[in-house]
Amino acid sequence: MPTSPVKTRIPLTSFGHLITEVKRQLFGIEAPANVELTGRRKYFNSFTLQGRRNCVLATYGVLVVAAAAYMMHRHTKKEAPSSAA
Repeated sequence: MPTSPVKTRIPLTSFGHLITEVKRQLFGIEAPANVELTGRRKYFNSFTLQGRRNCVLATYGVLVVAAAAYMMHRHTKKEAPSSAA
């Protein structure tokens, strides 16, 4: 199995961990420990897989709610002129 050029034992198949390791070694960027993440940042962050998943789910949820609100608003405008007569 191929390994990364960065000094680590992480295989190339785990791409997210590889990126984190490269950031740590090249730029000195460390992911915060769980005790450092408080409040909303604990659930919506770019450091953990769960945090990234929550950001994606929130984005999709907002898009679905916006589309549903638009469809409901559009539907009520079409019915209004016919019932006013």
